Amino acid sequence: MREHHYRTTVTWAGNRGTGTSGYRDYDRDHLVTADGPPPIPGSSDPTFRGDPARWNPEQLLVASLAQCHMLWYLHLCAEAGAVVTDYTDTASGTMAGGRFTEVVLRPQVTVARPDMVETAVALHADAHRACFIANSVNFPVRHEPAVTTG
Repeated sequence: MREHHYRTTVTWAGNRGTGTSGYRDYDRDHLVTADGPPPIPGSSDPTFRGDPARWNPEQLLVASLAQCHMLWYLHLCAEAGAVVTDYTDTASGTMAGGRFTEVVLRPQVTVARPDMVETAVALHADAHRACFIANSVNFPVRHEPAVTTG
């Protein structure tokens, strides 16, 4: 089995001068960095005293699932001759009891011709099976695609 390794650095930026001397005495701000891409400003969910202007880990997990599905889907469409001209996914995740219970991907896909729609719809199931991130989580990842022509 071939291994792939991914390195990131998370650097806390929320020390107001007294560190974690109390739950309300520090910010949840941090930076997520890796070699190459720009930093991602992170925080916790606003429910947990986070900054709503920064990405939180829960949003990033949902985004990772949506990205992985899209990238596999576009690859499979290219191989199958289903020409995608537009793709937007309004994904959502649900947490209960401190854990994700489900993520739903809602890709809105436009293909070049009507004869491509059936193939384009079917390839979502293949992309779901291939997605590395979806294969790594212990909760259901559903997809509710819509495919039209443009």
